Amino acid sequence: MTKLNIRNEKPEEFRVVENLVRESFWNVYRPGCLEHFVLHELRNDADFVKELDFVMEKDGEIIGQNIFMKAKIMADDGREIPILTMGPICIKNDLKRQGYGKFLLDYSLEKATELGFGAICFEGNINFYGKSGFTFASEKGIRYHGLPEGADSSFFLCKELKNGYLDGITGEYSTPQGYFVDEEKAEEFDKKFPKKEKLKLPGQIFD
Repeated sequence: MTKLNIRNEKPEEFRVVENLVRESFWNVYRPGCLEHFVLHELRNDADFVKELDFVMEKDGEIIGQNIFMKAKIMADDGREIPILTMGPICIKNDLKRQGYGKFLLDYSLEKATELGFGAICFEGNINFYGKSGFTFASEKGIRYHGLPEGADSSFFLCKELKNGYLDGITGEYSTPQGYFVDEEKAEEFDKKFPKKEKLKLPGQIFD
C-alpha cells in the first residue's frame, strides 16, 4: 500500500529538494535550468510564504514540492490587490503523469485558501492546471506585465481562492522580483550538484 504524505519542508531537506527540482527542470525550458537556484533564493525572500512550502513523500521518499510567494495585482483604479503566485512545483521525473502533481497542487491550493488568500496568478499550462480550476487570467481582466496588447497570454493563468475576490477588478500582474536571479550566481550554485550535460533541445523557450 503506497503511503503519501504532504507536509512543510524542513531546513535539513533543502538540498535534497533543490536536487529534485534540478532533475525535474533540467533541459526543459533552457539548456540546464535555473529553478533550483530560484527556489534556493526565494526561501529567504520577504514574500516567501513559509506555511505553504510543501514537500510530498511517497513511502518516506520526497517525490514532489511546491512553494508560494505573495504577489499583487496593480488594479487600474489604483488599488494594490494582494494575491499569491506559485512555483517552482515539480514531481520526480519517473513519477510524472501519474496524478501525483494534481494531488499536491490541490492540497496546496486548499491550504492557501485556509490561510485566507484570495487568488493566485502564475505562468503554467492550462491543460494541466485547468483541471484544478485555473482559467486564463485575461478572462478575469488581469494583464501580464510587459506583454504587448494582442500577444498570446495563454500561459498566464489565474484562480480565485475566494469566490468573487477579483470581481470588478482589472489590472496588471508582475512576477515578483525574487524570481529574477543572476545567471552567473546560478551557474556557481549549480557546481555544488552532480555534473549534468546542458542540451539545446526543441521546444525550449530560452537560449
